[in-house]
Amino acid sequence: MSRPRPEPVQVVKQRRDAALTALAHSIPYCEFLGIQFERRGDELTGIMTFQESNIGNPMLPALHGGATAAFLEIASLIGLSWSTLWEDMESGVLSLDELEQGHLPRLPKTIDFTVDYLRSGLPRDAYARARVNRSGRRYASVHVEAWQDRRDKLFAQATGHFLMPAPMGS
Repeated sequence: MSRPRPEPVQVVKQRRDAALTALAHSIPYCEFLGIQFERRGDELTGIMTFQESNIGNPMLPALHGGATAAFLEIASLIGLSWSTLWEDMESGVLSLDELEQGHLPRLPKTIDFTVDYLRSGLPRDAYARARVNRSGRRYASVHVEAWQDRRDKLFAQATGHFLMPAPMGS
């Protein structure tokens, strides 16, 4: 009995990148704030590209606290959703065709989200990476950190709790 041939690595990479793009585009606010995501292996990094409209205090200048909080919350939601979407794609529950047609799983709902502003966000690109602390059937806890020039010099961090949507197919 022969096994099916594994898919070429490039095909798998393209499928994962297309799924991530579809997931990010499901949140219209991403485009408004200039947020995009890069995937390296199983790590996602959110990038909020610099835009004048994201400046809150032009005298400093510093990023608006609301733009920073929205960036952190979006990074948390995408990171959490990606962790479950990844499993559904790899197990065959969800196909790329379904994703491209807009049949995305529902996003988790925010229960609470606490932001710690550690220093002013400078007028340049910002990066964020979320870590899922716990993800169960109904509840998830996520921690997210944001930085600009150096990963070890955070300008904001947050912790969020989310209500998980019902699994696909139920």
